[in-house]
Amino acid sequence: MKQRATGGLVYSTDSGRMCPTCRQPVAQCRCGTAAPQPTDGVVRVSREKQGRGGKTVTVVRGLGGDAETLAAYGRKLRSACGSGGTTKDGVVEVQGDHVDRVIALIQADGRTVKRAGG
Repeated sequence: MKQRATGGLVYSTDSGRMCPTCRQPVAQCRCGTAAPQPTDGVVRVSREKQGRGGKTVTVVRGLGGDAETLAAYGRKLRSACGSGGTTKDGVVEVQGDHVDRVIALIQADGRTVKRAGG
């Protein structure tokens, strides 16, 4: 577990990221001050396979926004790819190798996209 200089819990292996104000998991934040993940304006799309039992996953980082907006955008990407996946801790995961399709969809929304990794 990591703790900030102020002594508050930042991340828990059970619950994920924690709100610095109310000390609740970000998904269940009571105070509404859980800030979205900082982003530099560039969305990075990569393909990962390691640590996933040999399964390939397309990972999208840097979308920004609050948890509800990110979850809706993740549903849109997974629907367009005809695949499953998840949205957690500011990252959208789409099952399968859909890097090119995801990049095209994000660029169509007018965002700057980079392919990350190999």
